[in-house]
Amino acid sequence: MAEEEKKLNIPNLQILGQDDSPLFQGAGSKGKSVTYPKKFANHPGFKRVFQPGKLTFGLMAPFKGYPDSQIPDVSDLFDCAKSAEAAGFDALWIRDVPFYDPYFGDVGQGLDPIATLGALAMTTDKIVLGSAGFILPERNPIHVVQAAVSIDRLSNHRFLLGLVSGDRKNEFKAFGRDWNERSEIFREGWDLTKKLLTHPNRLHFSGNYYSKLTGSLSVVPQLEESYSMPLVAIGRCRQELSWLANEPDAWIWHGIGEDETAPAVKKLNDLNEDGNWHPFGYQNFVELLDDPDAPCELFNKIYLRGGAKSMAQFWRKQRGEGLNHVIINFKPTKRPIADCLADMEKYVFPEVNKD
Repeated sequence: MAEEEKKLNIPNLQILGQDDSPLFQGAGSKGKSVTYPKKFANHPGFKRVFQPGKLTFGLMAPFKGYPDSQIPDVSDLFDCAKSAEAAGFDALWIRDVPFYDPYFGDVGQGLDPIATLGALAMTTDKIVLGSAGFILPERNPIHVVQAAVSIDRLSNHRFLLGLVSGDRKNEFKAFGRDWNERSEIFREGWDLTKKLLTHPNRLHFSGNYYSKLTGSLSVVPQLEESYSMPLVAIGRCRQELSWLANEPDAWIWHGIGEDETAPAVKKLNDLNEDGNWHPFGYQNFVELLDDPDAPCELFNKIYLRGGAKSMAQFWRKQRGEGLNHVIINFKPTKRPIADCLADMEKYVFPEVNKD
C-alpha cells in the first residue's frame, strides 16, 4: 500500500467480509428489457431512492464525521438528520452493531437501530429511512418484521428494509450461531422474513435455523393492503450473483472500483429472470476536503477523498455507468457537518443528475 493510502486509515475489505474478486467478468453488451416493479408504484420510500437513470444520495449514521473516535458523539444525531433532510439527501441509513469489537474498531451510530429508526420516523418528514442492515443471523425474523412494519407505518411508508449476513465472527459466538453457516442462516432468515411480510396470517414455516410456525398464529402489525415492503440486500450477504440479481428488490454493495460499476450493472441485468428492475447501489467512506476543486481519488475501492466539485463529477460518471444510489459515510471527514452539507447542496446534488 502506498504511503498516501497508509495515512488514510482505509477500511480493510477483508475485515469487512468483502469478496473483492472479479465478480462481473463476462457481462453482456446487450441488456435485457426490465420494467419498474409495479408493487412499489405507490411506495414513497422506494420511489424516491430508486429512480431509473438517476443517482440518489443516502447518508450513513451518525450523519457526520468522527475521524478520531471509534464511538461517535450522537447528542446531535437528530439535528444532523434534519439538516441532511433540508440539504437534499434522499435517505438516512442506520447500522446494526450490537458490540464493540476492537478488531473492527467501529460501532456505527452506537445506538439500537430499531429505536433509532423509530425516533427518526417521528423527527423527519420526507427523507427515506433504511436499515443497513439488520443482521439476520443474529435476529429473529419475527422481530425484524414487527420492527420493519412498525417503522414503515410510523414513517408513512418511507422505510427500506435492508438486511445483512453479518461480518463479525465474535458476534456470532455471542449469539450462539455457527459462523460457518452464516450463508445458510441468512438465506433461511430472508425467506422467513419475506413470507412473514407477504403472508402474515396463519403462516406455516419449517426450517433448520428458526422456530417452526404451524399456522396457528398471525404476525402483528401487518403491512397495509396496498403497500409492499422493499427488501434490500446490503453487502454481498454470502450469496451468489444470480440470487442478488433477482431476490432482493435492490442491492447495495461496498468495495467496487469506479470502472467496475458498468460491468456490475450489465452482469446483474444479464442474470435477471423476473423482468423487474433491481436497482444497484454502493457505499463510500467519504473525506470531503475544504477545497471544492481538490481532485477526487478512490482508495481501496471504498474510500473517496476530494473536493465537492470533483466528487460531483465522479458520481455523475457513476450515474452514467448505471449506479442508482450511493450511501455516504462521512466518518473520515474532519470538517463540521454543516459545511459538508452546504457543499453537497451547492456543488453535488445540482450537478450529478443534470441532463
